Amino acid sequence: MSQRSPAIQATDVEKAFGSTRAVAGATLRVDRGQLVALLGPSGSGKTTLLRVIAGFEAPDAGTVEIGGRRVAGDDAWEEPDRRRIGMVFQDGALFPHLTIAGNVGFGGPRPGRVEDCLDLVGLADRAKDFPHELSGGERQRVALARALAPEPEVVLLDEPFASLDAGLRLALREEVAQILRSAGASALLVTHDQEEALSLADAVSVMRDGAVAQAGTPEEVYGRPASRWVAEFLGDADVLPGRASEGVVDCELGRFPAERWLGGAVEVVLRPESLAISASAGRSDAIEALVVGRSFYGHDQLVRLELPSGLRLRSRSLGFPVWHEGDRVRIRVEGPVNVLAAQAG
Repeated sequence: MSQRSPAIQATDVEKAFGSTRAVAGATLRVDRGQLVALLGPSGSGKTTLLRVIAGFEAPDAGTVEIGGRRVAGDDAWEEPDRRRIGMVFQDGALFPHLTIAGNVGFGGPRPGRVEDCLDLVGLADRAKDFPHELSGGERQRVALARALAPEPEVVLLDEPFASLDAGLRLALREEVAQILRSAGASALLVTHDQEEALSLADAVSVMRDGAVAQAGTPEEVYGRPASRWVAEFLGDADVLPGRASEGVVDCELGRFPAERWLGGAVEVVLRPESLAISASAGRSDAIEALVVGRSFYGHDQLVRLELPSGLRLRSRSLGFPVWHEGDRVRIRVEGPVNVLAAQAG
């Protein structure tokens, strides 16, 4: 557990719109100086939870604290403009009639702060320009500068890259993460993009059906998913049946360690990059498989394999050596294996 004090602490938050429960007992923490990604599919409740934290929606139950101050719940309530938050929206939401400096200075930050923030986002030379004179990526950097200018307790970003094309989105999200870290900001990023969340954030909270299904570092949620649903949502994953007893699990690929409390039928979750292919028998733990398909991407390849039982798995590796449909190969596990109770998630 982190020893840092939280910049955001939302506890058991609930929010319904009519008969629809948008947020169902969600708990979320952002430590000071931390960038947390709130990740989930459409309809999972992530934007509603962000709006509750921002004060745009009042929770039906639960509490929200920002910088140690209770701002919602248990009869407490602070309006959004008193919560010391900076907001970055999907479209930037800049004022078209104000210059770039005017947009960043809207709200009256302390003297010199506008210049500091424009310098931080690399747009000091565009202070006198207007939003229509900037590219989409530059406008989003202005929006970030405006969010940072009042020196907020936290910065909330709601799908800030969703409207940009793929190439610009990749470059800008890395810039934004670097800017936030340079500023020492505490930030919560809402996204539906798994790659974005895993590559940028210090921690990831995965939402499903209005609740946080798992929270941890990117390595933890990807490498040790709490359920089959989380595993499959965060990337390619194959599932094999197995049986666990006394800290080990047996499945078609061999024997692996398992939590001692697991017993009986289990699911063995395997990422494609954990499965290695070779042409010869080699090690004794390799088993035979048939190549039934391949997708070649240049830098890597995804090979589809069939085990003697008929079960199909995938292996991701470098683009060479090249495998072809019909090849008889040997496979072995060379990466993490996650063992879950059967039918988990």
